[in-house]
Amino acid sequence: MRLAALRQRNWLILHDADSLSDAATSHQLSQPLIRIRLHPLQPDLFHQAYWRERNLIVGEAPGRGSSFFLKASDSEQWVLRPYRRGGLIAKLSKKRYLWLGEERTRAFRELRLTAALYNLGLPVPRPIACCVHRYGPTYEAALITVRIPGARALADLLAAGEANDALLQRVGTMIKRFHQAGLDHVDLNARNILVDPHGEPWLIDLDRCRLRPPGTWQEGNLARLERSINKFTQHANLPAIRRGYDA
Repeated sequence: MRLAALRQRNWLILHDADSLSDAATSHQLSQPLIRIRLHPLQPDLFHQAYWRERNLIVGEAPGRGSSFFLKASDSEQWVLRPYRRGGLIAKLSKKRYLWLGEERTRAFRELRLTAALYNLGLPVPRPIACCVHRYGPTYEAALITVRIPGARALADLLAAGEANDALLQRVGTMIKRFHQAGLDHVDLNARNILVDPHGEPWLIDLDRCRLRPPGTWQEGNLARLERSINKFTQHANLPAIRRGYDA
């Protein structure tokens, strides 16, 4: 994966040059689906209106601000996720953040972290690109990643009674792999773990996450996941996750 940056006067795009090169080869970014030129990339690609006008939004995921599923080609879909604030500060601004430099934007940090984990062979969606649009002392941002085909949120599987011990142990093993790589997932919950049709778990939404030396944050991640799981089922699922984590 080769990350490259495109900078204009008031916007910046960080993208995986390999993904977009593959896209051009397979006509993902050419007619009849998406009528753009690879160079330069344009901020319009990071707004739902661009895709909706072309009837290329094929679904949405629940969450703050929603994520949109995009038809990038006949064989691949992407996920467009705009950055949205939560909590009390959202009453002041739902999508503006303080500008402290491009490398400190949430979008650049998340894409670089996701790319680093992807290059380690860890189960995260392949990042495509992010865009930061600057407005003086503030900015707005959005991120595009590849959608995992047929994946369902662990939360939905738990609620439907379809998360057996074998799956939960695989979830624990996956979390351990990320912890060994130093990932502190600050929002480890049952909606940020996806399970593909083969029963393999994936980790998504690395906003505000970071790499750290081993510490008490690892137990904090597991405790947060347990609280999340308890919202979707009354069964004691953490022991199965622990078995996979400790194996």
